[in-house]
Amino acid sequence: MAELGGRGGGVAADPRGVLRQGRAFLDFFWDIAKPEQEVRLAATENLLRHLKEGRKDDELKYTLKRLVEGLGATREAARPGFSLALAQVLQAFEEIPMCSVLEQIKEKHNLEKVKKKLVRNAAFGNFFGVVALFQSGRLIKDRKALLESIQLLQQLAHHQAHLRDLPRKTLIDIMSEVPEAVFEEVLFGILQSDLASAFTSPDNLHLLLVGIQKFPSVLKPKNLKKLFGSPTVVNEKNIPRLVELLQSAAKSEKKDKKLPSVVFDLLQVSLKEGAFELFWKEGVENGLLKEKSGPVSYMCYRLLGSALPLLSLDQLQMVLKGKVMQQYGEHVVTTQLPDRFKFAPEMEGYIDEFLNSCDDLERQLAVMIGFSTLTNQGYPVLSSSSRVVRHLQPVALQKYIDWLKDMFLRPDFDCCLDFSSNRQKQNQENVNIPQHKITRLRKWIIHRLANIIESPVKKEESLVMDISRFCFFHAFFETKKKTSQISEANVLPSDPLDEEAHSVAENYFFGLLQTLNTLTVLGDTAKAAALREKHIHGVTADGKLWIFLLVEYANKLLFSEHVKAVKPFTKGQRDAWERTLQSVKNLQKKENKSDSAKVIAFQQLLLLMAIHLFKNQSETMDILSDLLNCTEKAFSKEPKKKKTDNAEPGWVEVMVEILLSLLAQPSLLVRRISKSVFVRICPNLTKRGLQLILDVLDPYQEQNEESAVVVMEESEKKIKSAQDTDEEGSEDSSDEGDTEEENDSEDEEKNEEVDDDFRTQLMNVLQAGNALGGDESDEELDDEAMMALDKNISALFAEQQKRIQAKKDEKDRMRKEKILRRDFKIKVLDLIEAFLTKQSENPLVFDVIEPLLRVIEQCMSSDSDKQEIDFLQKTANIFKNSLCRTKQYCKRVDALKEDLHAFVERLVKKACKHTDSSVALYYFSASLYLLKVLRGNTTDKSSTPPTPLPEKQSNTIPQACQLLSTGCLDMERVTVIYQQALTQFLTKRNSALTSSMFHDLFRRFPIMCKPLVDTLVKSITAGARQHQQAQACLLLQKVLLLRELKLFVTEEEWEELIRESISQVTESLKMVGKCIVKADKEKVAKSLELLNILLKTVTEQKLRVKLTELDKVLVALNQPEGIGNSARLDSLYWNVMRWLNYTKPKKEKTANKPAQEAEPLKRKKKGFLPETKKRKNRKKGIEENGVAPVSSEDGEPAAPEEQLLGTETPKQKKGLVPSSSKLKNQNKGVRENGVPVAGSGEEAVNGGDAVADKKKKKKKNMNRKRKGDAGNEAEQVPAAKKTKGSVSQETQQKQGKANQQKQGKAKKKRKEKKTPVPQE
Repeated sequence: MAELGGRGGGVAADPRGVLRQGRAFLDFFWDIAKPEQEVRLAATENLLRHLKEGRKDDELKYTLKRLVEGLGATREAARPGFSLALAQVLQAFEEIPMCSVLEQIKEKHNLEKVKKKLVRNAAFGNFFGVVALFQSGRLIKDRKALLESIQLLQQLAHHQAHLRDLPRKTLIDIMSEVPEAVFEEVLFGILQSDLASAFTSPDNLHLLLVGIQKFPSVLKPKNLKKLFGSPTVVNEKNIPRLVELLQSAAKSEKKDKKLPSVVFDLLQVSLKEGAFELFWKEGVENGLLKEKSGPVSYMCYRLLGSALPLLSLDQLQMVLKGKVMQQYGEHVVTTQLPDRFKFAPEMEGYIDEFLNSCDDLERQLAVMIGFSTLTNQGYPVLSSSSRVVRHLQPVALQKYIDWLKDMFLRPDFDCCLDFSSNRQKQNQENVNIPQHKITRLRKWIIHRLANIIESPVKKEESLVMDISRFCFFHAFFETKKKTSQISEANVLPSDPLDEEAHSVAENYFFGLLQTLNTLTVLGDTAKAAALREKHIHGVTADGKLWIFLLVEYANKLLFSEHVKAVKPFTKGQRDAWERTLQSVKNLQKKENKSDSAKVIAFQQLLLLMAIHLFKNQSETMDILSDLLNCTEKAFSKEPKKKKTDNAEPGWVEVMVEILLSLLAQPSLLVRRISKSVFVRICPNLTKRGLQLILDVLDPYQEQNEESAVVVMEESEKKIKSAQDTDEEGSEDSSDEGDTEEENDSEDEEKNEEVDDDFRTQLMNVLQAGNALGGDESDEELDDEAMMALDKNISALFAEQQKRIQAKKDEKDRMRKEKILRRDFKIKVLDLIEAFLTKQSENPLVFDVIEPLLRVIEQCMSSDSDKQEIDFLQKTANIFKNSLCRTKQYCKRVDALKEDLHAFVERLVKKACKHTDSSVALYYFSASLYLLKVLRGNTTDKSSTPPTPLPEKQSNTIPQACQLLSTGCLDMERVTVIYQQALTQFLTKRNSALTSSMFHDLFRRFPIMCKPLVDTLVKSITAGARQHQQAQACLLLQKVLLLRELKLFVTEEEWEELIRESISQVTESLKMVGKCIVKADKEKVAKSLELLNILLKTVTEQKLRVKLTELDKVLVALNQPEGIGNSARLDSLYWNVMRWLNYTKPKKEKTANKPAQEAEPLKRKKKGFLPETKKRKNRKKGIEENGVAPVSSEDGEPAAPEEQLLGTETPKQKKGLVPSSSKLKNQNKGVRENGVPVAGSGEEAVNGGDAVADKKKKKKKNMNRKRKGDAGNEAEQVPAAKKTKGSVSQETQQKQGKANQQKQGKAKKKRKEKKTPVPQE
């Protein structure tokens, strides 16, 4: 196929060959030029498949020609598409010569012959042509084509205005793929000029650097000296020029936000030449960093991160203590604003990548310590929660932890690269700098240690316990004397910890406790794996609680002489501590005998309260003593004594109070453990205990919740602990609303009028000042009097300002209390949800229904801030999902049967009385839940067995016996309740009940259908309004579609139900007038939908029901004054009529073509007046005769029955012909065919004079006539389509008489035009 190397001119010689084979082949090239990448790739793949299957030379020639032409396309997206397609074709068909394709590219996109405005396209055509040859993978093998391609790229490099640095980058890519022998024999000669000018541009330097790394034997120092005079690239002589080139490269890559390739290659060459220290010190630190520009600084930071894997240990230590690191730290500190670019995440990515790929422990440790010692006034720049430690090897991790602990005890700022920002330098006059640095460093270290346990790094139990003990010791204890028995007391701190340091360590320790409580089991033993499979958290591999190990360690410290507690215990507190440990040991003995989950929950709570003794001793003592008593009673085997009303509360009630108080704590760990304990005591929960929880939610008892609020308020004033970051979003949502309410209160204060007391006091002060100068004197006050008056006024205003501030503070306090109270209620809802989930079969569930409904009702009518909405949504979700929709419910309600029926009645009555449908829905849903409970229970007394089902029905409907069962349900009483509600819904105008509520009732409880269906049938006609009647039809339709309904009725009752329903719908349709109002249309639509079901049932089941009356009503309903022109009603109507053997008439499309063809000829008849004159004269004749237009019953011009079908042209029907020409065509049609036609825009004239009313009606009639043709015809066309058959003969005769009279009056009108009529 050597002839393929030609110009491809054979295509033009045979135009019928390729181009006439089909559009599919040519469409490939159109799709290759599309902007969508997926379309281009698919087209390239399909083109290759087509060429391989066909193997036609002419198609291949045409393909090469089209692809080469497309390389220089104007559209930017098309060029890479054609380039890729050409590369794929050259790769698939290796018989195509590369040189011939290159020549074809040069000839098609000749830069010398092309016009000036097409130089850009030609340059891109050549460039993408070379790219296609390179991507085909064959360019390296063809030396001639390779040489010519390199030369072409060198030529294209001069077109920087269009191509910029693309040719140079492509040249570098090609050179990196060429073998060393080919480079030495072919490319080295033509690239010598570019290599020799390496220090003139970043691209040439990059070319040289790639060559040095790729071909070291060719570009050896001897040859380099011949090229540019020095055997090495990085030397003192070249450093200034290299700095300039690197600065230029940094600015060129500014938008890409990546390290330029030339910079990274220069780093590698400097390492290869052994000149890295020179390059870093002189080139980077003393060269690049001197220019204070963003792109150059970011390039230095990226160079630092990229260099980490390439450097030795000594080089790492040099770099990590250099100026680049310090400037990076200053950047991190000064770019804290949200709109500034932050490089810290990118640098953390470099560190993460280095630690992941590095196996050298010393280098890993050097990088971690290097970044941990980059400090801003003692506080390291590296985030204390950084996740890079997860890649540290175990030995390196242990060394890093030891270094952190040593720095905590003996801070050494000599090894730190510490700096201060300009603002910090200005504000550090009155600060104790050394102590300030130590405090900041210790705060970071303690958080770093605590976060290591949370990070997913591989760790042993000994490491976790070591960190936990260290944090606990320095949070609550101090070393009096060094001892080797306690590792934490083995080293004395060089600077003793102050109160702030202990407080910070305390807060982070409780965050660490939360992490330990959720920590998965560590270790590779089989026992640890078994515990992980059971999803057990917070224990060691041998099953011990982490918190228990810490309490044992604390007990050891309490009895040690070498350490002392920061807050020493009193004798009572020490007794409570020992009693707690004894109680925990007793529980551990019972762990295997009784409920282990309950035992562990109580253990966790006791141990947590024991540790809280070190934090807040006074508050914890009361809780701990009550908790110990409750624990003893909860696990005691003594029989329960019957309590009287005056007896002291049981242990469950006390436990509930304790848990409620703990829920008010800001600690997430405390709340989680409290919830787990509550889940375990739920089976023992009493009515009084549950009422304590429900009282919190009662909106009318908010004033009794001050105790819980105070606990939260005091806790929030303290320093936030680490676990506060894991709080639920409720606190955040409450904070969002704070600023808005503050602004509202400020606006109210601005608009607040001055009170009368202040006004009176001000007047008294002013009068006293005037009295000093005399009452009747007009002289000005002297200086002393003025100063005294000023002093009194300022004192008065100062007092007033204090009062205003006091009011503002009171409002602010009340607002915060409200927020805290609402937040506490949201947390208490978790207990309610836990109780409903775990104890769904407990009869106490019924006591939760009304409190939840009260909360929903109160929230619906209160403020709509975000916290209130969250509270409402959570309450509603618990009510729906955990209560109403639960599949488990109480099975022991025989004793509560009477109360539950009364409860159902109360709920339904409240739903009926309510004005808000959304709230009524919750009350109605609660009544359905109670129905489900009553029906699902069986009474102890023997009840009449349900009627046995026929075998056919029992096989057809599953669980039919269960549907017939009523359980404890009193059907008569329940029927009365819901019948009253249904009657109110269908007879009361503004009812909060909806049809969906009753549909839910019928669907879930089919047994209620038969008692209530009579009410639905009667309400079809007895409904209050059309809407209620339509809803009755809708509900009846849904009931009839329930297949379970036939289980409860006999065949005779079923037939009677159908008969009565049809009768009621017939009576309802008789009362229908013209459907204009939306309610009327809705009623007719629902009635027709119901009729469709009824008639279908009658037909399919062959019921004996008379339909004569219905037939008459439906036929009458088809009149225009019936269902109107609604397309939906028309469709429903004919769906019903189909069951009565009526068919919908087809639309007749007849047209009188001869008349239409003859009309244009008659329009040109001479002797006619202009259109304006003719319209004016005709109007005058009509107005003089005083004939009003014939109207239908609803007041609109009634022309549809008077117009013959087919007398209008299609243009007239579509409204395309103007009204004047349409009138003219109608008149000509009358004369030509002899058929009198009443035009849609004309009025029938019966005689009489109306000259006196002419001027009064002139304007009105003109407007009517202008709109007549367009408006009336638009209304008449649909009506004409509905008429059955053609117009009767009598109607035609009437129309003929009317038109004859009209023609006579037209002649009379023209005579009157000539002779003016005298006015009276």
